[in-house]
Amino acid sequence: MTTFKKILIGIDDSKFAKHAAKTGFDLAKQFGAAVGLVHIIEATYIPSPVTDTTIGMPLETGVNMVGIEMLDIQNHISDDIIENTIKTYGEGLEVTHFTDYGSTADGIISCSKEFKADLIVIGTHSRTGLDRLFMGSVAEHVVRHAEMPVLVVPFKENE
Repeated sequence: MTTFKKILIGIDDSKFAKHAAKTGFDLAKQFGAAVGLVHIIEATYIPSPVTDTTIGMPLETGVNMVGIEMLDIQNHISDDIIENTIKTYGEGLEVTHFTDYGSTADGIISCSKEFKADLIVIGTHSRTGLDRLFMGSVAEHVVRHAEMPVLVVPFKENE
């Protein structure tokens, strides 16, 4: 029987990730495994100021936050997601957490190597058709590029 000593769980603030986190923590408890939680902060697009071509002055576009402030907010949100996940599912377990920046799939894979995970657990948004084509699939990318087993936990809306 395969045993897992380190399980990395990819999380965000979605119901899909919460469902996967519960599954990942349940597995960790069964195997007595350490848990790594990873939350990826993807770049936020902040439009640059628009210049009025008639008078050559910048126009206010409604964006009052600079990138640094936005990053601080994203870091705070990430910390809250990790803290709430540990509080909800992690009682009695050794939990390491990571916050990474950039592509969600690549960040999960990178953190799995850093954590030396035996298993990656992620949820899926169950996208299909055109939505999946345009949005891409984090789960699919992780499955294709990870160097360890990946458990993709599906979520049904009626759960």
